[in-house]
Amino acid sequence: MSYLTESLKIEILMMIGYGDRAQTQCEVVRLFRETHPDLPPLNQGTISKIEAQYREMGHGRKVPSKRQAVVDDDTKLNLLLALEENPITPACQLARDIQKVL
Repeated sequence: MSYLTESLKIEILMMIGYGDRAQTQCEVVRLFRETHPDLPPLNQGTISKIEAQYREMGHGRKVPSKRQAVVDDDTKLNLLLALEENPITPACQLARDIQKVL
């Protein structure tokens, strides 16, 4: 699905339609293949994901994961030291504690 640009996702949403003019996922897959024979074919799961993403967020762009935190070397070292001192405490809890101190 990485080859699908935002404009292609919008086109797919337009193919799905709205209300009494809505197409089934099978129809959208067929229409997309006819419209874009040069691109890899879509499947119903991809159509479903695009539609769900739009309904959930109101757009077709991917939102970066909140888990992709940038951690500097000092924080990593502090976490390793805290893990060594407290091997039973979960690493995520130790990391939160370290972030509160900084």
